[in-house]
Amino acid sequence: MAASKMLIPSLTKFRPLTCAAAAFYPTRLVPHPPDLVKWVKREGGFVHEAVKIAQDTTLSLGLVASGEIPKGSDLIVLPDHAPLKFQSDEQNGADSVLLHLSHQVPEELWAMKLGLKLLQERAKVGSFWWPYISNLPETYSVPIFFTGEDIKNLQYAPLLYQVNKRCRFLLEFEQEVKNALKDLKLSEHPFGGQDVDASSLGWAMSAVSSRAFRLYGKKLPDGSRSDIPMMLPLIDMCNHSFNPNAQIVQEQDVGNSKMLIKVVAEKDIKQNDPLLLHYGCLSNDFFLLDYGFVMPSNPYDYIELKYDGALMDAASMAAGVSSPNFSAPAPWQRQVLSQLKLDGEASNLKVIIGGPELVEGRLLSALRVILSNDMELVQRYDLNVLKSLSAEAPLGFANEVAVFRTIIALCVIALGHFPTKIMDDESQMEQGVPVSTELAIQFRIQKKSVIIDVMRDLTKRVKLLSSKETTTA
Repeated sequence: MAASKMLIPSLTKFRPLTCAAAAFYPTRLVPHPPDLVKWVKREGGFVHEAVKIAQDTTLSLGLVASGEIPKGSDLIVLPDHAPLKFQSDEQNGADSVLLHLSHQVPEELWAMKLGLKLLQERAKVGSFWWPYISNLPETYSVPIFFTGEDIKNLQYAPLLYQVNKRCRFLLEFEQEVKNALKDLKLSEHPFGGQDVDASSLGWAMSAVSSRAFRLYGKKLPDGSRSDIPMMLPLIDMCNHSFNPNAQIVQEQDVGNSKMLIKVVAEKDIKQNDPLLLHYGCLSNDFFLLDYGFVMPSNPYDYIELKYDGALMDAASMAAGVSSPNFSAPAPWQRQVLSQLKLDGEASNLKVIIGGPELVEGRLLSALRVILSNDMELVQRYDLNVLKSLSAEAPLGFANEVAVFRTIIALCVIALGHFPTKIMDDESQMEQGVPVSTELAIQFRIQKKSVIIDVMRDLTKRVKLLSSKETTTA
């Protein structure tokens, strides 16, 4: 579906709940929002004197150190009432409508649940969180706000599926919301009588997915604490790094059951350094879908493939492997595939190449087993050994070389599904393109780079194994 329908503005209400298309330099919701640092301090929080809001290298806002900060220093401390959470135990009419709507949201789109609360506070005149909300970006660079052409520019079917799924959800949820709000009295209307459309819902979901953190919530009867998403004013302006210099911690206030949320320096921070948190070991699919950016050289990025017998046979034959039998495995091989959930009713045929493992263990062990005709040799090994890339040639050098060559051929096939080459992509970037086009091109470059890196690594392994096989012979 086209995402453009989500961008239709409605300017008939005060403080309209809309989101425009992604801009290269996103502005705040209001031209001159309140000072967020002063607001946090006024509410009883703490902000280190050297922590400042400033533009980063992409000209978006982030937090930087205006002076040296020693390791272990508190950078920001938020009081318990400052985070924006979705409270499901409130009783007034407007909140009961909000709770009803939240139950219509699938768990995988949890950001939309908190997004409903964010929209409610955005619409509320005099909201406690308005100083925070007014500092939020007016636009987000996530793919649901890309043009139809830039969604196609992603060139990667698994992400295209997720983008279209989210767009469909927002358009369908818009109708759910409109039906729930129809004929409500103003006192029971969670958005102050304002219309809510797919555009505003998309803005709210994007604001939450790109800024919220899952932290400890209420204390449960067994003494543990629930896991709850919450938006953290000021803290959520820290950008991401796989090598962060700060971390979020929660501490119980002395003599009080409430939890304080802190950002603490993990290492000495130099003047002009940005404050960086680790958002998680995520692939670029999640970074782009939820945060609106792409991480170059992401060690956790991967590509998805479908384990298909005909595809595996084609790759093996292209690799020069004689008589592969992925389409018609022997009964004992099929039994192993069933254990790997690559055959049978409970199968999960999605396998990945790339990431920390380089080759998903299920795929590696399936290839080792199917390309071996020695049932007794296979049965000597625990399945976990056959899944491990560090277990060097458990079924013999020839088997391992055939496995790696098959995976290399799979990579060649996967590269062939991209209609452009990296050289073409880089040439297009140099011509100057809109931000959404640039993100789409960056994304597909990184996916192709993952495939090429896997091919290079496995080619080296093949050469090493071949030399060892020759030496042994």
